[in-house]
Amino acid sequence: MAKFNPITFIQEVRQEVSKVTWPKWKEVWITTLMVLIMVALASIFFLLVDQVLSHVVRFVLGVGS
Repeated sequence: MAKFNPITFIQEVRQEVSKVTWPKWKEVWITTLMVLIMVALASIFFLLVDQVLSHVVRFVLGVGS
């Protein structure tokens, strides 16, 4: 088993982090807004599907009004 050297590990991590292309703040905000909008749309869609299926099941079982 190879020996673990924390200093070498930290140096390698710093090298890899320096290779990363970090997004600009504008890109982060646009992406965040897109995610929030998609979550809201998906929530509304699944709410509507749930309501429709609930009414269908009630109708089929004859339980509801």
